[in-house]
Amino acid sequence: MSDVKMYPIEQFSINFVNESAIPAGESKYYYRNPNAGHKFFRNLEASEIETLVKNNNFAENWNEIFVSKEFNANCVINNEFFGKVLIGKLSENYLEYNDLKLPVGIYNSTIISCEIGDNVSIRNANYLSHYIVGNNCILFNIDEMITSDRSKFGNGILKEGEEEEVRIWIEVGNENGGRKILPFDKIITADAYIWSKYRDDKELLAKLAEITNNGYSKKRGYYGLVGSNSVIKHCRIIKDVNIGEYCYIKGANKLKNLTINSSKLEPTQIGEGVELVNGIIGFSAKIFYGCKAVRFVTGRNTQVKYGARLLNSILGDNSTVSCCELLNNLIFPFHEQHHNTSFLIAATVLGQSNIAAGATIGSNHNSRSADGEVLAGRGFWPGLSSDFKHNSKFASFVLISKGSYAYEMNVTYPFSLVFQNKSDEAIQIIPAYWFIYNMYAIERNLYKFANRDKRKIKIQNIESEYLAPDTVSEIIKSIDRIYVLAGESINKTDNLTQDEYLKIGKEYIRNLALENKDIELKDKECMKKYGAKILRPVKAVCYFEKMILYFLVKNIVNIYDIATIRLKEVLEELKSLKKTKLYLNWINLGGQIVSQEDLEDIKKDIKNDKLTNWDEIHERYNDLWKKYPKDKLRFSIYAFETILDKNVDLFTEEDLKKLFEDAVLIKKFIYSACYDVKKKDYADSYRKMLYDNEEEMIAVIGDIKDNDFLIYLEKETGEFENAVKNFINRE
Repeated sequence: MSDVKMYPIEQFSINFVNESAIPAGESKYYYRNPNAGHKFFRNLEASEIETLVKNNNFAENWNEIFVSKEFNANCVINNEFFGKVLIGKLSENYLEYNDLKLPVGIYNSTIISCEIGDNVSIRNANYLSHYIVGNNCILFNIDEMITSDRSKFGNGILKEGEEEEVRIWIEVGNENGGRKILPFDKIITADAYIWSKYRDDKELLAKLAEITNNGYSKKRGYYGLVGSNSVIKHCRIIKDVNIGEYCYIKGANKLKNLTINSSKLEPTQIGEGVELVNGIIGFSAKIFYGCKAVRFVTGRNTQVKYGARLLNSILGDNSTVSCCELLNNLIFPFHEQHHNTSFLIAATVLGQSNIAAGATIGSNHNSRSADGEVLAGRGFWPGLSSDFKHNSKFASFVLISKGSYAYEMNVTYPFSLVFQNKSDEAIQIIPAYWFIYNMYAIERNLYKFANRDKRKIKIQNIESEYLAPDTVSEIIKSIDRIYVLAGESINKTDNLTQDEYLKIGKEYIRNLALENKDIELKDKECMKKYGAKILRPVKAVCYFEKMILYFLVKNIVNIYDIATIRLKEVLEELKSLKKTKLYLNWINLGGQIVSQEDLEDIKKDIKNDKLTNWDEIHERYNDLWKKYPKDKLRFSIYAFETILDKNVDLFTEEDLKKLFEDAVLIKKFIYSACYDVKKKDYADSYRKMLYDNEEEMIAVIGDIKDNDFLIYLEKETGEFENAVKNFINRE
């Protein structure tokens, strides 16, 4: 603790900014942000000063108090004013918010060098220093609200005279700081991924830091902001915090070095008992009930609730975390983690994920230091009381059953179930598990994502379809892997190449499929020491092939209006599209799927100063998003041709017609599979045993006929079938 210092009282309101930092010829208020809402301020009239003194107000210098034309001195009672204070219109009205009613005016407060907007209600602000308060704000019962001369508002920058060691970094992905990034108020998960991933590119890292630093002034003396129509009540310490419009803050213990983004369209709420330090809070965020966050970023429409701890982490848009502990993570959009017994440490999770109760992803001290990591593809679902050893890596949409997994894992099979067999040291993997056994869950997730994306302004683009170039690329690789393993299993003596094993295995798997038989395979690369058993690989390949066909047709329908276009025209378009550029390698960039080539171009243009600020980089993401549907369709043609041994160039109209008819059958299968899975909830005797009769059960869990998701899916399936029927029969 530093010493308590004493200075002459005459210096109380001066030297906010050191004189050496003020440009020649400028006043000490040079860096005070102008409030455009006030065009004119005047000195107090003698009668107004008399009224203010009568109302038990004190001013260090009444000549430093400036007011608007419509200032009402009767609305200012029992206050102390220091430094230059600007006060807007005060009328004899009251403000009301959530049943709290307070008269307009300033009461029982200490105000130091502030600018106060029109018709505010400031009451019991014990120490309000160097803030610009917008119009129609309520500030009620605040112990301390200060802006320092070196305020950075959560951004990872330095002010003049500051040493590098005070800079705020966020150490995502690894506890050792090897993937640390600088926070800034426009950051999205795509930016964070580029910065944290490509650590070998020193030139890129230097440019990203330069771009971030150049986005902010190094000058000291900027004032904190409270946007218009914001409400702050019953708070203890607020220091160096920028607060957007229509923000609601109640009962916070400590808010320090933050930007709280908020607007009328996307208001943010900060609730009771929170302590938030060194962070960026996205628009429409909700953080309340005892949460602790230090060195953090929360994206748009995020919720952090019920005592969650968020440290050195970035939480993507549309995510909700409650009760849990998250340390040193980069988490993409649509992450869910709700339980007090779960924690996630040193991980990069690519979104659309759900961490169950008791899941402990954080045993990362396997080496002599805390430098382990987990990389989990989107759709990561570790089950109840599951724990993993760093380093581990998981493909997209991997569901992991309850268990303690003692060795590092590399699960490359997407849409799979991973579980343990007590009689076998190897882990067990069922590829395509979601499609075979739990279609309801994956389709319902897609439905939920669309409904839960409440963002009014979408800066981070998000691919929520479970079939996309990233996941389908993994499907293709896993099919090839199954073929190679199958080839090795039936030819253990000859020393063949991978391509030769693949060819043998492919024929073997397809013959087994014709005979409706299946096998088990051994993949030693899926877990250290004991490997994995791949169960039902023949069935997995069959389902993967179906979904790749469906993937192609879905993308055709997304691009072309099959309500008006003819079969022949679509066929010509597909053959023409095959001549365009094909991207084979895809990256999940913060939730947006981009080709590796396009990402390399972004990195190159950053280093070559073609992209010089974050707005330009975000605009490049948007350019890629606009061309993504065509790129995705081109890739889906490739996937279809590669896995199903087809050639679209040789397709006739009858072939295309058959393709669409098959897609309708798959769509019907998806609906039937979802319905059948849900129907089990109503037929299972162990679920029914809690109810005396069916009426009681339906009263509690609802009727399957009223399930909103199934109603939606049935309607969508019918519309798809009718649209395809009209399309393939159109002359």
